[in-house]
Amino acid sequence: HPVLFSHRAPRRVAIIGGGDCGTLREVLKHPEVEHAVQIDIDEVVTRAAELHFPELCASNADPRAELLFIDGIQWMKDAAPNSLDVIIVDSTDPIGPGEVLFTPEFYRACHSALDDGGMVVQQSESPLIHMAILERMYRSLQAADFADARTLFFPQPIYPTGWWSATIGAKNCRLDDFRSADVAARAFETTYYNAEIHRAAFAQPEFFRKARASWLAGR
Repeated sequence: HPVLFSHRAPRRVAIIGGGDCGTLREVLKHPEVEHAVQIDIDEVVTRAAELHFPELCASNADPRAELLFIDGIQWMKDAAPNSLDVIIVDSTDPIGPGEVLFTPEFYRACHSALDDGGMVVQQSESPLIHMAILERMYRSLQAADFADARTLFFPQPIYPTGWWSATIGAKNCRLDDFRSADVAARAFETTYYNAEIHRAAFAQPEFFRKARASWLAGR
């Protein structure tokens, strides 16, 4: 929800990964979204989710939804320029096959596919033990010519440290504001997210603020 409410008009959304379809379900709660395509290489994951976790797949039959079971990295490389508003990378950790999703080459493909004001968001591990990964992401987003990058923090008790993050890259725009009035007027219920949480999630502890400033300065 934070990235969709940060974008001025998120009509065209791509989800890389996310085979359990939970992200797709949440994306399609936003009435502004006209088309959401989920690209996951493993169809078995989606079919298993439909069978065992049908609540996650409640929006699979939505006419705005498109499910593709192909290589998301190649799909992104082949995407038409300026054809997307938001890219959500719902991927595994940056090891093995998932490592390429954290590289400048992948972010350049995302940058090309995004329209002006477009945004890409991706989980970015724990700032307590994975600062090297976060630094690499920031430097890769810079190398791919994203104008701004911000990290939001949230509790995730089942992951290491219990404190997790996601990082947003913005094309030709800043991430200084969000559609707070639309958050307050949203037509769907949330358990955790609201305007106050949105603002608070971007608050930076001092160690991270200093590190981020250094990364953005190229040091």
